[in-house]
Amino acid sequence: MASVPDSRVRWPAGSRPEGAPVYTYNALDVAAPPERVWAWLVRPSTWPSYYDNASNVRFVDGVGSELALGARFRWRTFNVTVETTVTELVPNERLAWAGKTVGGTGYHGWVIEPAAGGCHVVTEETQRGIVPSLGRWFLRRGLLVQHQRWLEGLARMAARGVPE
Repeated sequence: MASVPDSRVRWPAGSRPEGAPVYTYNALDVAAPPERVWAWLVRPSTWPSYYDNASNVRFVDGVGSELALGARFRWRTFNVTVETTVTELVPNERLAWAGKTVGGTGYHGWVIEPAAGGCHVVTEETQRGIVPSLGRWFLRRGLLVQHQRWLEGLARMAARGVPE
């Protein structure tokens, strides 16, 4: 497992990077205020417009357009359907969810920090289970690449404004 570079996520028990077969850390400085980044991040239906590894995003109970604490949503990523539950939500600062799919579980956290000229966005993820254990090298590499694309797409959209 890779080292943990200045982790900013508040990891729940059983989700910490230490001992996880898969752990990723990506960060990007964004030329937009935290509020704009947040507006795109908490509207999962917009993700496919700037992150091509997300599709078929829908709330489990069929209602809502923004993520809220405890909200459950399903989406397709890395060619698998994942069911996720929002476990942390501090507007314009922190968002995290726990997810599960056949053969694995994951925890994905986002931290948005104000910075000169905009904000600094960090995203981290851990995965556990048989699939992450067997495919750790492939999964880690794919997550690093895709999460960077997600950050870059988020930065592009936030620089333009907020979603309609």
